Amino acid sequence: MELHFTNLLIVVAAGFAAPFALGFFPGLRLPAIVFELVLGIIIGPSGLDWVSVDPPVAVMSLIGLAVLLFLAGIEIEFDKLRGKVLRATLVGFVLSFAIALVLGLILQQAGLVKQPIFLAVLLCATSLGVLVPVLKDAGQVNSTFGQLIIAAGSIADFGAVILLSLLFSKESTSTTSKVLLLVGLFVVAVLIGLAVAGIEHSARVRMVLARLQDTTAQIRVRAAFVLLIGFVALADRFGLELILGAFIAGAIVSLVDRDREMTHPLLRRKLEAIGFGVFIPIFFVTSGVKYDLDALTSSGSTIARVPIFLAALLIAGLMQGTSLPFIVAGTAIGQELGLISAGSSAALIAAGLLSVLIFPALSLSLLRGADARPTPATDAAETVVPAM
Repeated sequence: MELHFTNLLIVVAAGFAAPFALGFFPGLRLPAIVFELVLGIIIGPSGLDWVSVDPPVAVMSLIGLAVLLFLAGIEIEFDKLRGKVLRATLVGFVLSFAIALVLGLILQQAGLVKQPIFLAVLLCATSLGVLVPVLKDAGQVNSTFGQLIIAAGSIADFGAVILLSLLFSKESTSTTSKVLLLVGLFVVAVLIGLAVAGIEHSARVRMVLARLQDTTAQIRVRAAFVLLIGFVALADRFGLELILGAFIAGAIVSLVDRDREMTHPLLRRKLEAIGFGVFIPIFFVTSGVKYDLDALTSSGSTIARVPIFLAALLIAGLMQGTSLPFIVAGTAIGQELGLISAGSSAALIAAGLLSVLIFPALSLSLLRGADARPTPATDAAETVVPAM
């Protein structure tokens, strides 16, 4: 089969144009992924019809999805997931999922969704890739609030990926077989993680890695991608979703790379450069190309689902409602399995776009308002000072 790269060229160009155009408006706090999706819609069949998803675009987009979940796994701060923080975030995730499930059942009764559990998984997810930059820009990433949000986001990311793979895998038919496959994948992950950690303790191996990590070999980057593709292949072999394998691979890197800047200088920055510089924009632009705008605008009832789904995301969690990447990935899986209609999928993605635009800014505005409000101790201090 002869391959052509014109479609891929247009998609890559759109991926470049989105952040470049936004760079001229630094005051406009619009995440690049939103513009990438919108550009994809514009150049795709729902818009100008300049591009279609052919094999090169499809393969690069699939790799982009895997890299996105891989980097999400790397973002998990395992050192912070312990004690009271772990208990609080676990309880928060369970409550969020319970609320999302109730909302899903209500929407099912209203005839708006087919599968309430699938919707609940999408609603309770979040995106550390969206949250962390927002917290960094606001100077909150190292605050108590910021660390709690990151911890809660880690649990939500991990929990949503596990639930999606456990409940809605393509290959296996029974819940028992899915659990066994999931446990098997985790056992393999633990063994590989221990093996990697053991190899890392070898002085000779560490010396070789240190010598090759910043040469053209880029040995640590290559090792990370071997881990990524390996777990994606394992997940596929086990009949589980590739996003689970990619996420676990990222989590292993996060566990092994505990010191970050000491023995592994710039590793994460290099991985982010490859991911966000090459593959991930292709995934989001392609998702826009595949977006069914006609399904969204086909009826008033479908359009009305957008604010309903947005409200559901808000109820499930204000700051953690920024689950656009997971919604894009999850709805694609849901449509493939017949769990969600094209109209609901389009409405959910539209709600996800709005959630990324509105919820982080609203959350931080509320936080700044709370910080600016004087405490009783401050009032007392201000009363005493003039008398001194």
